[in-house]
Amino acid sequence: SSYLPDDLSQVPAAAIQASLGCGNPFARAAIRPGEVVLDLGSGGGMDALVAARQVGADGHVFGLDMSDDMIVLAQRNAEAAGVTNVAFLKGDLESVPLPRESVDVIISNCVVNLVPDKARAFHEAFRVLRPEGRLSISDIVTREPVPDHLRGDLSAWAACIGGALTEEQYRAELVAAGFVGIEIERDREFTAADADIAGLTPILERAGLSEAVGLGFANTSVRAYKPALDRTGAAKPDPGVPASALPD
Repeated sequence: SSYLPDDLSQVPAAAIQASLGCGNPFARAAIRPGEVVLDLGSGGGMDALVAARQVGADGHVFGLDMSDDMIVLAQRNAEAAGVTNVAFLKGDLESVPLPRESVDVIISNCVVNLVPDKARAFHEAFRVLRPEGRLSISDIVTREPVPDHLRGDLSAWAACIGGALTEEQYRAELVAAGFVGIEIERDREFTAADADIAGLTPILERAGLSEAVGLGFANTSVRAYKPALDRTGAAKPDPGVPASALPD
């Protein structure tokens, strides 16, 4: 519901039905014609196809997914939509099969929380982005750290809550990877009623329902940038981030 009707008007229904996102990464991505976009965890291809339309014929979109079935579905959806400026790659976020500094924008929709090694995933995102490239993610973020007994529950991970980070943890991981200009905005916090509608109540009850809901799970928008380079080729420090926080 956070997407504009025009965004999805030319996207096949099969791609929309396969989407399991938790927000709209385009709301703050500001994708421009001619850019190269990478969709991390592209699934059935919905967001990749939206991006392909935004970058136009002079741009290109890569969709990355670890599932053969999703890649086949995404390719089928691209063909149905008549989109030719998109390619779907098999791989995971911790090892992106693209060269260094090859993309302008990275988007992702409710996938980072599922990644076991988030530090490595953010470093990979930083690696493939060009200087001044940007990251625009929709994800599940909490107010309080997810306790070990919930973090160790595989069904909680599958439900996108076991692997969620707090806002502070998210920001720290991005800074450690080298990102600057980090903006994190909680769009909608989930209630016990939301959990029940989503079928998550049994999972949360095992952790203590009131305690789990009190962790503050929320649909959250995350935006960050790769620094520009100065004349020596070194990254320019961001005024809002200490130089010590940037990579060597």
